Amino acid sequence: MLRFLTAGESHGPVLTAIVEGMPSGIPVDASYIDRELARRQSGYGRGGRMKIETDRVDITAGIRHGLTLGSPVALSIKNRDWDNWKDVMSASSVEAFDSTKNVTRPRPGHADLSGGLKYDHRDLRNILERSSARETAARVAAGTLARKLLEEFGIRIYSWVVEIGGVKWERKSLRDFERLFKKAEASPVRCPDRKAADEMIEAIDNARKAGDSLGGAFEVAATGVPPGLGSHVQWDRKLDGTLAQALMSIQAIKGVEAGLGFGVASTPGSKVHDEIFYRQKEVKAQAGYWPANASFYRKTNNAGGIEGGMSNGEPIILRAAMKPIPTLYKPLRSIDIVSKAPFKASIERSDVCAVPAAAVVAEAVVAFDLARAFLEKFGGDSFTEIERNYKGYLEQISEY
Repeated sequence: MLRFLTAGESHGPVLTAIVEGMPSGIPVDASYIDRELARRQSGYGRGGRMKIETDRVDITAGIRHGLTLGSPVALSIKNRDWDNWKDVMSASSVEAFDSTKNVTRPRPGHADLSGGLKYDHRDLRNILERSSARETAARVAAGTLARKLLEEFGIRIYSWVVEIGGVKWERKSLRDFERLFKKAEASPVRCPDRKAADEMIEAIDNARKAGDSLGGAFEVAATGVPPGLGSHVQWDRKLDGTLAQALMSIQAIKGVEAGLGFGVASTPGSKVHDEIFYRQKEVKAQAGYWPANASFYRKTNNAGGIEGGMSNGEPIILRAAMKPIPTLYKPLRSIDIVSKAPFKASIERSDVCAVPAAAVVAEAVVAFDLARAFLEKFGGDSFTEIERNYKGYLEQISEY
């Protein structure tokens, strides 16, 4: 019911996202999307391109007078560096183009060689332009539409960095996500803890001096998610599976956990599974969105808000690991695909660490997948119809 496609190359004229399945009547303003695009470009350790690009979205279809129409929404983001790449990235044939500018040296850790072999390209720019993380700007724009839909139903998405270059911070709170998010937003590395943030900054500085790069990990939390999103009945409908796919699709993400994650492997079952409790609630479903009328609850959340492939009403907690940026100022070895001669990989302007930015991208892809699951259960063509379906469901489960 809800899907999106992106198109565009890193140094092409524009990035484009088309979102299909957005219901009508959802308020959307371009400045709201621009704010999220700016968050994606922030973070200590970013490279020179962030000084060139200042992303702004152009809404070219699907929204009128600040409200979605129910038709596909088209979003466009101009690449402001395009003027310097018109010949290199021209869609038309360029007779005088210097073939010696072809990229024939694949960079370790990138899609260059695998993509060249798959698509039979001898100029690896045809691969690296699309595989670049620049594409995530379009995904943030699409995900922000989904985020706005979720917010209309009381669902909020947060993120923060928990590790960079071996410097770790562990979240203690199970509930106070708004406070943690505000602290993260005020941090150059998006870590809520000041001491850990300072150590992360020092690690990034040391990596920069050494010509190296750093990876790390971040958490994404979603609150206000009602029980019942996703399903246990088929493998491809399980919510933790679709969320893991969404996160793993982000460039450089190499691992995803839900709740306690890999910690379950070394923890006894008595300390893993979240016990269920009950409290009598008098608040009616119509008084608000989840969890205003919650009766069943848990005092722990090791499951990360997902059991049996379905949301269980607790906050959804996801964690993802990002590998270090593979373009290094201390180049790694590789082989030229034409001459077969060994060489050291080329040095281009690059980030030292992009974990804070990746966390923002993760918010967007998580928001989109949750919105997809939300519409799958409560779907309608308009906000009014969905709201009626949702409140009817809350009333139903309040009587369970």
